[in-house]
Amino acid sequence: MSYLVKYVYRLDALKGSFLSIFPILSLVLCMLFPVVIEEDFVWDLRWIPFLLGGLYGGYRLGIILIVITLVIRYFSGGDNGFYISCITFPVVGVSLFFISKYYLKLSVSKKILIGISLIFIVHILTQFISTVVFELTIGISLWKQYFTIQVIGIVVVILLWEVILTNFQVLEKLVKAEKLQIVSHLAASISHEVRNPLTVTRGYIQMLSEDVSSHTKVRYANIALKELDRATDVINDYLTFASISPENTERLRVSEEIQHVVNSIKPLANNNGTELKLSLFEDGAFYIMGERKKFQQCLFNILKNGIESMDHAGKIYIHLIHAASTIQIKIQDQGIGMTQEQIYRLGEPYFTTKNKGTGLGMMVSYSVIKSMDGTVHVSSVQGKGTCFSINLPIHKYEPN
Repeated sequence: MSYLVKYVYRLDALKGSFLSIFPILSLVLCMLFPVVIEEDFVWDLRWIPFLLGGLYGGYRLGIILIVITLVIRYFSGGDNGFYISCITFPVVGVSLFFISKYYLKLSVSKKILIGISLIFIVHILTQFISTVVFELTIGISLWKQYFTIQVIGIVVVILLWEVILTNFQVLEKLVKAEKLQIVSHLAASISHEVRNPLTVTRGYIQMLSEDVSSHTKVRYANIALKELDRATDVINDYLTFASISPENTERLRVSEEIQHVVNSIKPLANNNGTELKLSLFEDGAFYIMGERKKFQQCLFNILKNGIESMDHAGKIYIHLIHAASTIQIKIQDQGIGMTQEQIYRLGEPYFTTKNKGTGLGMMVSYSVIKSMDGTVHVSSVQGKGTCFSINLPIHKYEPN
């Protein structure tokens, strides 16, 4: 969970000191809730968080764990047990200091082997000090059970911890790879989209130097200027997508903006044999807050996609609906439609259902609507068409 929080909120501090809370907490809980077998023998799993805390956290965490262990053991009572801990934990802690330098670089199998070996050494050392120094007799059967449970516990914890670390390392690599891929797509897309009109412009400018009539030169110059304008529009689209927050917001009358976009796109619709059907309010004025040019570009992109999705004569219905504190713009086409997977991917970088396209238009549209605190819902049936429902908060209602 801590690594998940670190990933989501990019908190690098969780990688170090914060994560040391968990071996410390585990150690404390193990020692506060032991199983008392005999008067001088308290059974708990303190060695697992102690060993793994020292191996993964280094000598600083190891020293903290030693101090906590001895303090709790002192107040728990039992002089012999406390003295045994005073010998075993510092001795093992010193060995952890040297092993931890190389432990994180080892494979999982070697880490497990080291964990089991340390448990074995701990039990041999504890049994030797208990029987030889303090003359405590503990049955071999109890030692076997204790050793087996400790081995199983440390193996399970190491495996879980390694799985967590591996998963998040892979996740971070995937995120970095995706960012690099997006950058490469962005560079390729800009290069492709801008190079084409610039190449055309260069060609027509070269043709201006030829011995042609003045009328032809004017035509060449107009074409070159149109291509430069197209390159400018491409760059503006990218800038629109990059600047999500509106810069110059103003009060927009929705019906007027829709009518303006419809008038602008009518020539394209007529060329494609598409009829635009409007159903707008006449008894009231509904206003929203946004940037006029970006909002118009958003509607233009959606309508343009609807027109291009129809390979035959068809209709596009545009409805303006008032619902409580929101205004809804529904754009329904009679195109080829989309699958659910394609709907889900709408607005992603460089995803498009057209043979030629970068998907930039939908990215811009989604970003503009989001910046206006709006939402987009898309429904589609293959072969029948697609419906875009844009919901935007109403700024003010003024009756005529």
